[in-house]
Amino acid sequence: MSDLRSPLLDLHGAVEGDPPDTGVAAHYGSISAEQRRLEAGEAFVDLSHRDVLAISGADRLTYLHSITTQHLAGLATGTPTEALILSPQGRVEHAFSGVDDGETFWAHTEPGAGVALAQFLDSMRFMMRVEVRDVSADKAVVGLPGLRMEVVDRATLGEQPARLGDPVGTWAWEALRIAAGVPRLGLDTDDKTIPNEVGWIPSAVHLDKGCYRGQETVARVHTLGRPPRRLVMLHLDGSVDRLPAHGSDVLLDDKRVGFVGSAARHHELGPIALALVKRNVDPAATLLADGVAAGQEVVVDPEVGLHVRPVLDR
Repeated sequence: MSDLRSPLLDLHGAVEGDPPDTGVAAHYGSISAEQRRLEAGEAFVDLSHRDVLAISGADRLTYLHSITTQHLAGLATGTPTEALILSPQGRVEHAFSGVDDGETFWAHTEPGAGVALAQFLDSMRFMMRVEVRDVSADKAVVGLPGLRMEVVDRATLGEQPARLGDPVGTWAWEALRIAAGVPRLGLDTDDKTIPNEVGWIPSAVHLDKGCYRGQETVARVHTLGRPPRRLVMLHLDGSVDRLPAHGSDVLLDDKRVGFVGSAARHHELGPIALALVKRNVDPAATLLADGVAAGQEVVVDPEVGLHVRPVLDR
Protein backbone atom coordinates (compact mmCIF):
# COMPACT_ATOMS: atom_id res chain seq x y z
CA MET A 1 0.00 0.00 0.00
CA SER A 2 1.19 3.48 -0.81
CA ASP A 3 1.00 6.14 1.90
CA LEU A 4 2.14 8.91 -0.45
CA ARG A 5 0.29 12.20 -0.26
CA SER A 6 -1.26 13.26 -3.55
CA PRO A 7 0.19 16.46 -5.04
CA LEU A 8 -3.38 17.47 -5.95
CA LEU A 9 -3.97 18.15 -2.25
CA ASP A 10 -1.85 21.27 -2.77
CA LEU A 11 -4.42 22.76 -5.14
CA HIS A 12 -6.50 25.70 -3.96
CA GLY A 13 -9.43 24.69 -1.77
CA ALA A 14 -8.45 21.03 -1.41
CA VAL A 15 -9.78 19.36 1.75
CA GLU A 16 -8.37 15.93 2.55
CA GLY A 17 -10.79 13.05 2.91
CA ASP A 18 -11.48 10.95 5.99
CA PRO A 19 -10.61 7.23 6.24
CA PRO A 20 -10.60 5.18 4.12
CA ASP A 21 -10.13 8.05 1.66
CA THR A 22 -7.23 9.88 3.28
CA GLY A 23 -4.37 11.01 1.09
CA VAL A 24 -6.64 12.53 -1.57
CA ALA A 25 -9.11 15.41 -1.67
CA ALA A 26 -12.70 14.94 -0.49
CA HIS A 27 -13.59 18.18 -2.25
CA TYR A 28 -12.12 21.45 -3.50
CA GLY A 29 -14.69 23.73 -1.93
CA SER A 30 -17.62 23.43 -4.35
CA ILE A 31 -19.37 20.19 -3.49
CA SER A 32 -22.55 20.20 -5.62
CA ALA A 33 -20.84 21.88 -8.56
CA GLU A 34 -18.11 19.23 -8.51
CA GLN A 35 -20.72 16.49 -8.85
CA ARG A 36 -22.35 18.26 -11.77
CA ARG A 37 -19.01 18.73 -13.55
CA LEU A 38 -18.09 15.08 -13.13
CA GLU A 39 -21.53 13.97 -14.29
CA ALA A 40 -21.22 16.23 -17.33
CA GLY A 41 -17.87 14.66 -18.26
CA GLU A 42 -15.87 17.80 -17.52
CA ALA A 43 -13.71 16.63 -14.60
CA PHE A 44 -11.79 13.74 -13.07
CA VAL A 45 -11.25 12.39 -9.55
CA ASP A 46 -7.96 11.76 -7.77
CA LEU A 47 -8.20 8.13 -6.60
CA SER A 48 -4.46 7.75 -6.10
CA HIS A 49 -5.02 6.31 -2.62
CA ARG A 50 -6.15 3.04 -4.23
CA ASP A 51 -3.58 0.25 -4.21
CA VAL A 52 -2.17 -0.86 -7.57
CA LEU A 53 -0.69 -4.26 -8.45
CA ALA A 54 1.23 -5.25 -11.58
CA ILE A 55 0.60 -8.87 -12.58
CA SER A 56 2.94 -9.89 -15.38
CA GLY A 57 4.19 -13.05 -17.05
CA ALA A 58 3.06 -15.27 -19.91
CA ASP A 59 0.47 -17.13 -17.79
CA ARG A 60 -1.05 -14.11 -16.05
CA LEU A 61 -4.51 -14.20 -17.65
CA THR A 62 -4.89 -17.98 -17.44
CA TYR A 63 -3.83 -17.80 -13.81
CA LEU A 64 -6.23 -14.97 -12.94
CA HIS A 65 -9.02 -16.74 -14.81
CA SER A 66 -8.52 -19.88 -12.70
CA ILE A 67 -8.78 -18.21 -9.28
CA THR A 68 -11.27 -15.37 -9.76
CA THR A 69 -14.96 -15.04 -10.58
CA GLN A 70 -14.25 -13.37 -13.93
CA HIS A 71 -13.61 -14.83 -17.40
CA LEU A 72 -10.10 -13.48 -18.02
CA ALA A 73 -8.60 -16.09 -20.36
CA GLY A 74 -8.05 -14.31 -23.64
CA LEU A 75 -9.05 -10.92 -22.26
CA ALA A 76 -8.65 -8.34 -25.01
CA THR A 77 -5.95 -5.73 -24.53
CA GLY A 78 -7.33 -2.47 -23.12
CA THR A 79 -10.64 -3.96 -21.94
CA PRO A 80 -11.52 -2.84 -18.37
CA THR A 81 -12.85 -5.58 -16.14
CA GLU A 82 -13.76 -6.38 -12.55
CA ALA A 83 -13.14 -9.58 -10.59
CA LEU A 84 -13.65 -11.09 -7.16
CA ILE A 85 -11.88 -13.70 -5.09
CA LEU A 86 -14.20 -15.72 -2.90
CA SER A 87 -13.87 -17.97 0.11
CA PRO A 88 -14.85 -21.65 -0.26
CA GLN A 89 -18.27 -20.61 1.12
CA GLY A 90 -18.68 -18.01 -1.64
CA ARG A 91 -18.05 -14.96 0.54
CA VAL A 92 -16.19 -12.04 -1.03
CA GLU A 93 -12.61 -11.78 0.22
CA HIS A 94 -11.08 -9.52 -2.45
CA ALA A 95 -12.44 -7.27 -5.18
CA PHE A 96 -10.39 -5.53 -7.84
CA SER A 97 -10.67 -3.75 -11.16
CA GLY A 98 -8.09 -3.79 -13.89
CA VAL A 99 -6.98 -3.82 -17.49
CA ASP A 100 -4.38 -5.77 -19.46
CA ASP A 101 -1.99 -3.95 -21.78
CA GLY A 102 -0.68 -7.04 -23.58
CA GLU A 103 2.22 -7.57 -21.18
CA THR A 104 0.89 -6.70 -17.71
CA PHE A 105 -2.47 -6.83 -16.00
CA TRP A 106 -2.81 -3.65 -13.94
CA ALA A 107 -5.10 -4.37 -10.98
CA HIS A 108 -6.28 -1.84 -8.43
CA THR A 109 -8.21 -2.29 -5.23
CA GLU A 110 -9.38 -0.50 -2.10
CA PRO A 111 -6.91 1.59 -0.07
CA GLY A 112 -5.04 -0.74 2.26
CA ALA A 113 -6.26 -3.92 0.56
CA GLY A 114 -3.36 -4.31 -1.87
CA VAL A 115 -0.94 -6.07 0.43
CA ALA A 116 -3.35 -8.87 1.33
CA LEU A 117 -4.45 -9.24 -2.30
CA ALA A 118 -0.84 -9.44 -3.50
CA GLN A 119 0.00 -12.02 -0.85
CA PHE A 120 -2.95 -14.19 -1.84
CA LEU A 121 -2.21 -13.92 -5.54
CA ASP A 122 1.45 -14.74 -4.95
CA SER A 123 0.52 -17.80 -2.88
CA MET A 124 -1.54 -19.19 -5.77
CA ARG A 125 1.12 -18.95 -8.50
CA PHE A 126 2.47 -22.50 -8.07
CA MET A 127 4.46 -23.30 -11.24
CA MET A 128 2.86 -20.65 -13.43
CA ARG A 129 4.91 -17.95 -15.15
CA VAL A 130 3.50 -15.04 -13.19
CA GLU A 131 4.95 -12.20 -11.12
CA VAL A 132 2.88 -10.08 -8.71
CA ARG A 133 4.19 -6.71 -7.55
CA ASP A 134 2.68 -3.90 -5.48
CA VAL A 135 3.42 -0.80 -7.57
CA SER A 136 1.34 1.74 -5.64
CA ALA A 137 4.41 3.92 -5.14
CA ASP A 138 4.81 4.29 -8.91
CA LYS A 139 1.28 3.96 -10.30
CA ALA A 140 -1.94 5.75 -9.38
CA VAL A 141 -5.63 5.59 -10.25
CA VAL A 142 -7.74 8.45 -11.57
CA GLY A 143 -11.53 8.34 -11.78
CA LEU A 144 -13.18 9.37 -15.03
CA PRO A 145 -16.77 10.31 -15.90
CA GLY A 146 -19.12 7.34 -15.97
CA LEU A 147 -17.38 5.79 -12.93
CA ARG A 148 -14.53 4.59 -15.14
CA MET A 149 -11.01 4.30 -13.74
CA GLU A 150 -7.58 4.53 -15.33
CA VAL A 151 -4.08 3.69 -14.07
CA VAL A 152 -1.45 6.38 -14.71
CA ASP A 153 2.12 7.04 -13.66
CA ARG A 154 2.06 8.54 -10.18
CA ALA A 155 4.68 11.07 -11.24
CA THR A 156 2.15 12.52 -13.72
CA LEU A 157 -0.66 13.18 -11.22
CA GLY A 158 0.09 16.89 -11.21
CA GLU A 159 -0.15 16.93 -15.02
CA GLN A 160 -3.56 15.26 -15.25
CA PRO A 161 -5.64 18.48 -15.01
CA ALA A 162 -4.21 19.63 -18.33
CA ARG A 163 -5.36 16.34 -19.91
CA LEU A 164 -8.62 15.58 -18.07
CA GLY A 165 -9.95 18.90 -16.81
CA ASP A 166 -10.03 20.21 -13.26
CA PRO A 167 -10.11 17.59 -10.49
CA VAL A 168 -13.11 17.10 -8.23
CA GLY A 169 -13.12 15.36 -4.87
CA THR A 170 -14.03 11.85 -3.77
CA TRP A 171 -17.31 13.17 -2.35
CA ALA A 172 -18.47 13.78 -5.93
CA TRP A 173 -17.37 10.29 -6.98
CA GLU A 174 -19.04 8.67 -3.98
CA ALA A 175 -22.34 10.49 -4.52
CA LEU A 176 -22.53 9.35 -8.14
CA ARG A 177 -21.40 5.82 -7.23
CA ILE A 178 -24.09 5.46 -4.56
CA ALA A 179 -26.72 6.85 -6.92
CA ALA A 180 -25.69 4.19 -9.46
CA GLY A 181 -26.04 1.43 -6.85
CA VAL A 182 -22.39 0.38 -7.15
CA PRO A 183 -21.07 -1.25 -3.94
CA ARG A 184 -17.65 -0.73 -2.46
CA LEU A 185 -15.85 -3.59 -0.72
CA GLY A 186 -15.50 -3.02 3.01
CA LEU A 187 -17.98 -0.16 3.05
CA ASP A 188 -21.10 -1.73 1.57
CA THR A 189 -20.13 -5.32 2.38
CA ASP A 190 -19.16 -7.36 5.43
CA ASP A 191 -17.31 -10.64 5.93
CA LYS A 192 -20.43 -12.66 5.06
CA THR A 193 -21.29 -10.93 1.77
CA ILE A 194 -21.77 -13.07 -1.32
CA PRO A 195 -21.71 -11.50 -4.81
CA ASN A 196 -25.42 -12.15 -5.43
CA GLU A 197 -26.41 -9.88 -2.54
CA VAL A 198 -24.77 -6.70 -3.80
CA GLY A 199 -25.26 -6.75 -7.56
CA TRP A 200 -21.81 -7.99 -8.58
CA ILE A 201 -23.53 -10.31 -11.05
CA PRO A 202 -22.84 -9.85 -13.94
CA SER A 203 -20.30 -7.00 -13.61
CA ALA A 204 -17.68 -9.00 -11.67
CA VAL A 205 -18.95 -12.59 -11.95
CA HIS A 206 -19.02 -14.59 -15.19
CA LEU A 207 -21.68 -17.26 -14.82
CA ASP A 208 -20.53 -19.50 -17.67
CA LYS A 209 -16.84 -19.96 -16.87
CA GLY A 210 -15.19 -22.98 -15.29
CA CYS A 211 -14.71 -23.78 -11.64
CA TYR A 212 -13.32 -21.34 -9.09
CA ARG A 213 -13.39 -21.24 -5.33
CA GLY A 214 -16.88 -20.37 -4.05
CA GLN A 215 -18.61 -21.01 -7.39
CA GLU A 216 -21.12 -23.49 -5.98
CA THR A 217 -22.64 -20.88 -3.67
CA VAL A 218 -22.86 -18.25 -6.41
CA ALA A 219 -24.41 -20.68 -8.91
CA ARG A 220 -26.92 -22.07 -6.42
CA VAL A 221 -28.18 -18.66 -5.33
CA HIS A 222 -28.27 -17.44 -8.91
CA THR A 223 -30.26 -20.46 -10.05
CA LEU A 224 -32.68 -20.54 -7.13
CA GLY A 225 -32.81 -16.79 -6.54
CA ARG A 226 -33.58 -15.15 -3.22
CA PRO A 227 -30.16 -14.30 -1.74
CA PRO A 228 -30.10 -13.98 2.08
CA ARG A 229 -29.73 -10.20 1.86
CA ARG A 230 -30.02 -7.51 -0.78
CA LEU A 231 -28.36 -4.18 -1.49
CA VAL A 232 -30.74 -1.24 -1.48
CA MET A 233 -30.39 2.49 -2.05
CA LEU A 234 -31.93 4.59 0.70
CA HIS A 235 -33.51 7.97 0.05
CA LEU A 236 -32.95 9.66 3.40
CA ASP A 237 -35.08 12.25 5.14
CA GLY A 238 -33.61 15.53 3.92
CA SER A 239 -34.83 17.47 6.93
CA VAL A 240 -32.21 15.72 9.10
CA ASP A 241 -28.88 17.56 9.06
CA ARG A 242 -26.64 14.49 9.25
CA LEU A 243 -25.93 11.33 7.31
CA PRO A 244 -26.20 7.88 8.90
CA ALA A 245 -22.91 6.58 10.24
CA HIS A 246 -21.21 3.77 8.37
CA GLY A 247 -22.13 0.42 9.91
CA SER A 248 -25.09 1.78 11.84
CA ASP A 249 -28.26 -0.26 12.19
CA VAL A 250 -31.15 -0.21 9.74
CA LEU A 251 -34.41 -0.85 11.59
CA LEU A 252 -37.91 -1.90 10.59
CA ASP A 253 -40.51 -1.75 13.37
CA ASP A 254 -37.68 -1.48 15.94
CA LYS A 255 -36.02 -4.67 14.64
CA ARG A 256 -32.56 -4.64 13.08
CA VAL A 257 -32.81 -5.73 9.45
CA GLY A 258 -29.44 -4.58 8.10
CA PHE A 259 -26.67 -2.00 8.19
CA VAL A 260 -25.77 1.26 6.47
CA GLY A 261 -22.84 1.23 4.08
CA SER A 262 -21.87 4.37 2.15
CA ALA A 263 -23.77 7.65 2.47
CA ALA A 264 -23.55 10.95 0.59
CA ARG A 265 -25.43 14.09 -0.42
CA HIS A 266 -26.33 13.95 -4.09
CA HIS A 267 -26.81 17.21 -5.99
CA GLU A 268 -30.22 16.09 -7.34
CA LEU A 269 -31.40 13.18 -5.17
CA GLY A 270 -30.46 14.74 -1.82
CA PRO A 271 -29.10 12.55 0.99
CA ILE A 272 -28.74 8.93 -0.08
CA ALA A 273 -27.05 5.77 1.17
CA LEU A 274 -26.49 2.14 0.35
CA ALA A 275 -27.58 -0.48 2.85
CA LEU A 276 -27.50 -4.26 3.03
CA VAL A 277 -30.82 -5.53 4.37
CA LYS A 278 -32.57 -8.86 4.79
CA ARG A 279 -34.09 -10.14 1.57
CA ASN A 280 -37.61 -10.38 2.96
CA VAL A 281 -37.82 -6.70 3.95
CA ASP A 282 -40.75 -5.20 2.07
CA PRO A 283 -39.24 -2.87 -0.59
CA ALA A 284 -42.10 -0.44 0.03
CA ALA A 285 -41.44 -0.18 3.77
CA THR A 286 -39.98 2.97 5.32
CA LEU A 287 -36.85 2.13 7.28
CA LEU A 288 -34.83 3.89 9.98
CA ALA A 289 -31.15 4.23 9.16
CA ASP A 290 -29.24 5.36 12.23
CA GLY A 291 -32.45 7.07 13.30
CA VAL A 292 -33.05 8.74 9.92
CA ALA A 293 -36.23 7.83 8.04
CA ALA A 294 -35.48 6.29 4.66
CA GLY A 295 -37.42 5.07 1.65
CA GLN A 296 -36.00 2.26 -0.46
CA GLU A 297 -35.00 1.99 -4.10
CA VAL A 298 -34.29 -1.57 -5.24
CA VAL A 299 -30.73 -2.29 -6.33
CA VAL A 300 -30.79 -6.08 -6.00
CA ASP A 301 -34.15 -7.65 -6.81
CA PRO A 302 -35.24 -9.80 -3.83
CA GLU A 303 -36.96 -12.37 -6.04
CA VAL A 304 -34.60 -13.24 -8.87
CA GLY A 305 -31.08 -14.59 -9.29
CA LEU A 306 -29.74 -12.23 -11.92
CA HIS A 307 -29.49 -8.78 -10.40
CA VAL A 308 -29.33 -5.87 -12.77
CA ARG A 309 -30.13 -2.45 -11.44
CA PRO A 310 -32.16 -0.25 -13.77
CA VAL A 311 -30.15 2.73 -14.96
CA LEU A 312 -31.47 5.97 -13.53
CA ASP A 313 -32.86 8.21 -16.23
CA ARG A 314 -31.17 11.47 -15.48
